[in-house]
This record gives sequence, structure tokens and C-alpha cells, in this order.
Amino acid sequence: MELRDKVVVVTGGASGIGAAMARRFMREGARAVVVADRHADAAESVAREIGGHAATVDVSDEAQVQRLIDDTEARHGTIDLFCSNAGITAHGGPELPDADWQRVMDVNLMAHVRAARALLPRMLARGRGHLLQTASAAGLLSQFDAPYAVSKHAAVAFAEWLSITYGARGIGVSCLCPGGVETPLLEAETPQRRALMASGIVSAETVAECVIDGLREERFLILPQDFIREQMQRKAADTERWLRGMRKLHAAAG
Repeated sequence: MELRDKVVVVTGGASGIGAAMARRFMREGARAVVVADRHADAAESVAREIGGHAATVDVSDEAQVQRLIDDTEARHGTIDLFCSNAGITAHGGPELPDADWQRVMDVNLMAHVRAARALLPRMLARGRGHLLQTASAAGLLSQFDAPYAVSKHAAVAFAEWLSITYGARGIGVSCLCPGGVETPLLEAETPQRRALMASGIVSAETVAECVIDGLREERFLILPQDFIREQMQRKAADTERWLRGMRKLHAAAG
């Protein structure tokens, strides 16, 4: 997929990976880039910088996601690429209350489902369209906080299902699974976790460049760091050994 003259929406676009993608898409010659985020001022700042359009959206609210899509297509024309990129976490495991689990699932998984629910009929009618869904290496390798890892696993599974179900009908699907990235989400991590990830941390701009390459090659899985694929291969080759290694990593993270 080439971005020139395309209409693109990026949720979570006010900072981190989302902002870097929005900037990079515009440099590729996108006709319109909509920077969607619940932080209105930050979204407006990025949109103004790149000559895009800002939208204030809480992706956990289906009506707001639907309105984002309707307003974008009314203003700019049909959406060629929709990037479900917003993400949050909650620190802990099963001891966390249901409300915390639901909040993370609503943003990290259900926002992808709601966007696809609204967009797929339109894209299928046109016979084209691309969905880019930001998951995480945690969605492949189960790292750190349980709600984050579980929701990202689900996001990967949903992206796979979309590709299997609609890939032969003109719908492109890509799943972005970065490891450590210099974003506000990473800044909130403990010093121990940041230290463990230090050798593999990349900039948001590096991730955006990988996204451009992945879209151009129409790849499903976009992995900005080589170690992720290596760990996936180790996991598949010897799951028991891989789990022992991950237990050591978990213990070191504290």
C-alpha cells in the first residue's frame, strides 16, 4: 500500500507511535491525516504541525468511533487506512478489579472491533481498504501486566481473523507488534522494566518507518525489533524452555 493521496485515520495520534505515524504518513503524501485522540489539545497540536485534521475521540465509546468515521468520510472522502493505535495498561494481574480489566480491553481490543464493525461494510462495498491494528510484542510473548498482555493477545487474534476472513476480498490487515518504544506508556514503567528493555528500545519514529515498509509490502505482521521474531521462534520450537526463560525475565523485572 502506498500512502500518496490516501485518507488516513490514526487513533491515539496525539503522542508516541500514533503521532510519529501521522507525521510519517503526511510526509508520504497522504491527502488527509486525521489525528484522533481523547486529548484534544495534543491532537490539535500534532494536526496543526503536519497540516492534518484533529478529532477528539474516546475509542472506548462506540458512538464516538462511529462519529469519527462518519465525519472523516464526510470531510475528506473514503478512508483508505484506519490505524487503531490507542492503547493503555493497568499494572497487575488477576487481583485487579473487573473495572480495570474492562477498561483495558475496551481500548486495546474492543476499539479495534468497533472500528472494523463500522468500516468493513464500506470497505467491502468498495473492494478495498486497509486496517492497521497496533498490538504489542506483549501480544505475542505475554510480557509484564496481565490486562495488557491478554488484551494485546486478543488484538493479535482479531487481526489474524480479519486477515483470514477478508484478506481475499480486498481488505488489507496489518498488525503492528513493537517491543519497547520511547512513548509516554513506556515512561510510566518501573526503572527495573525499563532497564530490562533498554537494549531493545527504539524510537517512535523508527516504528513509523517500519510501518511504512510493512504497508508497502502488504505485510500482516510488522515487527520493529528483530528479537521479537527470534523469541516467537524459540517459543514455537520449545515452549517449556521459553517459559522458563520468561519466568527469569519476570523475576528480574520485579
